Amino acid sequence: MDTANRQLADLHIALVGVPNCGKTALFNRLTGSHQKVANYPGVTVERKEGRFRDRAGRQYRVLDLPGAYSLSPTTLDEAITRDVVLGRVAGETRPDVIVCVADATHMPLSLRLVLEVKRLGHPMVVALNRSDLARKRGFRLDVAKLATALGVPVIETVAIAPSGADALIERLGDFEAREPAPTDAVCDLAPDRAQTEHTQQLVPRILAEAGYREPARTRAAARADAILMHPAAGMLALGTVLFFVFQAVFSWAAYPMDLIEAGVGSFGAWVGRVLPAGALQSLLVDGVIAGVGSVIVFLPQILILFFFILVLEDSGYLPRAAYLLDRLMGGVGLSGRAFIPLLSSFACAIPGIMAARTIPSVRDRIATIMIAPLMTCSARLPVYALLIAAFIPATAIGPFNLQGLVLFALYAAGVLAALAVAWVMKRFLTKRSYHPLLLELPDYQWPDLRSLAVGLWERARIFLKRVGGIILSLMIVLWFLASYPAPPPGATGPAIEYSFAGMIGRALHVIFEPIGFNWQIAVALVPGLAAREVAVSALGTVYAMSATDTALESALLPVISTTWSLGTGLSLLAWYIFAPQCLSTLAVVKRETQSWRYPLIMAGYLFALAYLASFVTWRVTLALTT
Repeated sequence: MDTANRQLADLHIALVGVPNCGKTALFNRLTGSHQKVANYPGVTVERKEGRFRDRAGRQYRVLDLPGAYSLSPTTLDEAITRDVVLGRVAGETRPDVIVCVADATHMPLSLRLVLEVKRLGHPMVVALNRSDLARKRGFRLDVAKLATALGVPVIETVAIAPSGADALIERLGDFEAREPAPTDAVCDLAPDRAQTEHTQQLVPRILAEAGYREPARTRAAARADAILMHPAAGMLALGTVLFFVFQAVFSWAAYPMDLIEAGVGSFGAWVGRVLPAGALQSLLVDGVIAGVGSVIVFLPQILILFFFILVLEDSGYLPRAAYLLDRLMGGVGLSGRAFIPLLSSFACAIPGIMAARTIPSVRDRIATIMIAPLMTCSARLPVYALLIAAFIPATAIGPFNLQGLVLFALYAAGVLAALAVAWVMKRFLTKRSYHPLLLELPDYQWPDLRSLAVGLWERARIFLKRVGGIILSLMIVLWFLASYPAPPPGATGPAIEYSFAGMIGRALHVIFEPIGFNWQIAVALVPGLAAREVAVSALGTVYAMSATDTALESALLPVISTTWSLGTGLSLLAWYIFAPQCLSTLAVVKRETQSWRYPLIMAGYLFALAYLASFVTWRVTLALTT
């Protein structure tokens, strides 16, 4: 086709593939930054769309469809993929070309979906992704013979390489745009049971014709799986890995945290010397620097935690951990598919709740959503780190650090609480049957250093964006509430006690006094509803405004360690294991369930658990220390 004809009309492309085949990486490679994300009409599944132009100037509209194993859907994501390729989604035209992305390192799994899409009779291309990795590992496949056997073009792609999609773009230029098919004219071509069984038999025959050969599994990988997936040895190895991670969070982060804390303190002191005393100086030193600086200091710990998470994920170990924990989760009434959403919740409950869409059973999906906030997300880490450093001595217990042991115990408490809540829901609220987790274990591999660096940078960027956005804004509001109205003439004590913040703190103190919280903590919990880590900034601002000498203004840690009792510190730790101090999470639950019922139930039971745990912790600590 000549250049003039290729420029006549835009081409609408849909990317289809099984989960984790590199489809989204290929989408990013094609579209670059020309992307937008929204939801499909009436559902909460994300709709990713992008555009790009080829060298001839023709424009392409690309739709990244949710991962699907089949066109016979068992999840909401798979149903959306089926409906888009069949032209059933309102406001979405049927694509001109379907690009079926196949993972060259897992061809049997990918080829089943390719054959189902081919049966639709729609123009399509097979993008054989990760072809470089397949060759490196010893896979054998004749691409030309595969294209002949399938009767459709097969193009090798490497989504992570700068020119890895060039051949695909060139081949797409040979397709022409089609007239949109009316929705009612598109028949249901999703496979029935007989057709699915025929596809299963056809896959090995086509692969044999294409000369497909898998490499022999290495002896080292087999030995590793024999240990890491053993019911006893595997659980011991998993516990050891997690134990080491939490030890490293405190041990490795100490020096960079000291540097950041010293830098923030020096900067605050410099601003205090440069600016004359007044409202502006108080806003910058006591509000912005004291509040934001008290959170930035925990960035090294967050990055160390995510470094290990990314390493474990890229190495292929996390799916094996899912296999180990699957039976345990089934015993308390959770679907085996719940492991991945709950694992995601350790980073943030929001993507974990959204990942629950892959669970077929509505009841199992709701159960997973309801316990996801109990997984200890990264936003809790600044609070945990502050309180542990203030009240737990950095002493060694054998080869271990006591502070790391306490952090591990807090994470374990969240997991055990989630399992207990799931068991109660199974026992008294709903009846569930066990659905085993079905997944294909990836090969062991060394993590890609570039991917690790990008992942850590993204995590740091997100954290700093929250510091510069939500936290900074709330600290300015809190500074205003803590500064006005001014104290009356002749008043004694810090000005904050006469301010709006002081009034709010004294009112809430009546509620929180039985669990050992003072009025400063009560004030900090209010802005902390926006995001958990804001509570640390709020405490920094409140105590800076409460300071009567420069020593108290220097750092938050020595202030709380000297003014709070041990019972107060432990009670606040117990509170943060359970309390839903994140309005964004509740908003996502509302969006995912399309009901106010579940976020209200979630907030109610989590606040009740938090109050009960803090009350028991406070009373037991008082009894043991008096």
